[in-house]
Amino acid sequence: MGGSGGTFGRESPQSLRDRVRRAEERARDAASETELARTLGELLGDYNSRDTQLVRERLTNLKDALEGTIEGTVDQIFGGSVAKRTYVDGLNDIDSLVLINDTDLEDKTSQAALTHMERSIRDGVHEDVTVEKGRMAVTVEYQDGMTIQLLPAIRDEQGRLRVPSSRRDGWSNINPTAFSDALTRHNRQCSNRLVPTIKLAKAINGTLPEAQRLSGYHMESLGIEAFRGYQGDTTTSAMLPVFFERARELVLSPIRDTTGQSVHVDDYLGPANSLERVAISHVMGRIARRMRNATAAGSTAQWRSMFGFDE
Repeated sequence: MGGSGGTFGRESPQSLRDRVRRAEERARDAASETELARTLGELLGDYNSRDTQLVRERLTNLKDALEGTIEGTVDQIFGGSVAKRTYVDGLNDIDSLVLINDTDLEDKTSQAALTHMERSIRDGVHEDVTVEKGRMAVTVEYQDGMTIQLLPAIRDEQGRLRVPSSRRDGWSNINPTAFSDALTRHNRQCSNRLVPTIKLAKAINGTLPEAQRLSGYHMESLGIEAFRGYQGDTTTSAMLPVFFERARELVLSPIRDTTGQSVHVDDYLGPANSLERVAISHVMGRIARRMRNATAAGSTAQWRSMFGFDE
């Protein structure tokens, strides 16, 4: 029963080395996650750091400049685009929905309404600002770098609101206020991380060639569909790959308007499994794989490259 000099009760050198290696890997993973969270937080920029009181004051001034041509506004709670580099044409980027009551504009194109808004703001705002008309919204940039976006809307004969189309010079068949309510509800269910996740996804979308780029409203609708019933980690670094992985499947079929209307938000891609949809599906899958690979490598440089930043 005497001792034989064995290693019973003691850790072998190989086991000790393995344990140290695993501890080092966990430390590297934790450091990488912290760095990635910081990087994505920086990219969210305006969304995270906006002076909401100043936004409200400036919105009031902009509404005063439009007095006489609008009957009301719907201000958003999550306006502001990402890092100023973003391709912006969706509803969650705008700060206020501006309801036009100028009957001369109701029968004209959305671009005519945007041009009218742009001119009214240029003439009516008495401070140094840059005013630019886009495809869907008018953007006002202030000297301190803050940007505010206004989206015009009209009522159709049935009393439904219509906003400019992101793909043509007309009015889209969507319900912007109901969409905002739906997005707010799903954002809350995802610990308020769905909106920033969509914003970052749209920033990546904006770096793609135009032929591969989805409309902003389509991206937002995909975000809601992708995270229905989501029970996973509610951080942007975890949710972004999920967005693109699920979008890879969702984009293959027409997606109905989130607010329950009969229209589809992605008719521009054609019927289910069209060549356009299959091509976009491949793009979505490729982006998801790049994210997984960047995370596995602990490389924030690879992550930043997906947003168009060169190291």
